[in-house]
Amino acid sequence: MAQILVFTKTMGYRHKSIEKGVETLKNLGKENNFSVTQTEDSLQFNDTNLKKYDLVLFLSTTLDVLGPDQEQAFKNYINNGGNYMGIHAASDTEYDWPWYGKLVGAYFTSHPNDPNVREAKMNVVNRQHLSTSHLKDTWVRNDEWYNYKNINPDMNVLIYLDETSYEGGTNGDNHPIAWYYEFDGGRVFYTGGGHTEESFDEPDFQKHLVGGINYCLGR
Repeated sequence: MAQILVFTKTMGYRHKSIEKGVETLKNLGKENNFSVTQTEDSLQFNDTNLKKYDLVLFLSTTLDVLGPDQEQAFKNYINNGGNYMGIHAASDTEYDWPWYGKLVGAYFTSHPNDPNVREAKMNVVNRQHLSTSHLKDTWVRNDEWYNYKNINPDMNVLIYLDETSYEGGTNGDNHPIAWYYEFDGGRVFYTGGGHTEESFDEPDFQKHLVGGINYCLGR
């Protein structure tokens, strides 16, 4: 059974949906043959411990969650064929570590306010991927929609946000919201969804997450 480490440490804003996300991932694991271990302890990021895991998943982590030794251990893990997945605020993490910025694919820069959660339309531009094969060309849902900076040009975009469908977007026509690629020895998948607890009850979003996990696991 595949082993996944779900990292939920926050040094900035803490999402109320984290616990719901962990619970959902554990339930999805029972149905999809993976096991979830949650931690908020950055000292778990050492060479010996990380070797136990097929995937390290950052679930709405925020700001500076790893020290220099832990950063090196995580980089070693990816370089040796480990895999990374980020959900929502994983992009609001480790701004002072450029390698992580390239790994996650982009950094959070802002989101709409009043309300911060609103309905938007997404354009699914690749439905051949495990995380999107169940979706139609257009996916409409409610979430808190991030704007991004330092977007990695190497990413393979799966879904773009349609900024004409909501107010508060700042990326224009190039507004990725889910992507994947291989980076520095490992596989990467990121989705910008998951701000709300309700996100984790949506069947389409659950399938999106499982597909991302299965891509990272190479299965």
